Amino acid sequence: MTETLILVRHGEAEGSQPGRLLGRADPPLSTAGQQQAAAVRAALSGMGMSTGVPVFCSPLQRAWGTAAIIAADASALRVDADLQEIHFGAWEGLSYADVEDADPAGAQAWAEFGPGFAFPEGESLADFGVRIGRAAQRLASDEAAAVIAVAHGGVIRALICHFLGLPLRDYLLFEVTPGSVATLRVWGDRGVLTGLWRPLAAGGTA
Repeated sequence: MTETLILVRHGEAEGSQPGRLLGRADPPLSTAGQQQAAAVRAALSGMGMSTGVPVFCSPLQRAWGTAAIIAADASALRVDADLQEIHFGAWEGLSYADVEDADPAGAQAWAEFGPGFAFPEGESLADFGVRIGRAAQRLASDEAAAVIAVAHGGVIRALICHFLGLPLRDYLLFEVTPGSVATLRVWGDRGVLTGLWRPLAAGGTA
């Protein structure tokens, strides 16, 4: 059973912009994103996590590409569709200000984070929560003592909430930037957050 869970957010993606929704769009890693992934690999290697550790990842290019850099052995990679970012539907690529301008009622419903909310032409929060629960169960029940999962900001925040027993709406309490790492000590369906950090990127900036 898993005792240590390491959640890695993918590196920066090509064309991504801070504050704009990037869900199921599938750009690859940018050059900076590749450098962030390499920094994560070096940091995990320093923790003794470079060999023999299974690496689960979202199938989207930015996550899979990060996982491929991190994994010491390609055979350790395990693609898990439940680790994909939430599907923002028609709001993909927009900022929150854009959404407020185009659909004030929708923006308010999203801010209230009710369980019945669904992104237009996208995923509902209820369905998102269900698949996060499935992913959490697989990660926590793996036979390896330590497991790495490479996913997206929203997914990692939601997984942290799941293991800490927090409601999903609290996911915004955690800042999960590209190339950052969250570590948890887990036992079954519960856990303790032991670290949330970002390795130094190339050039020495955090």
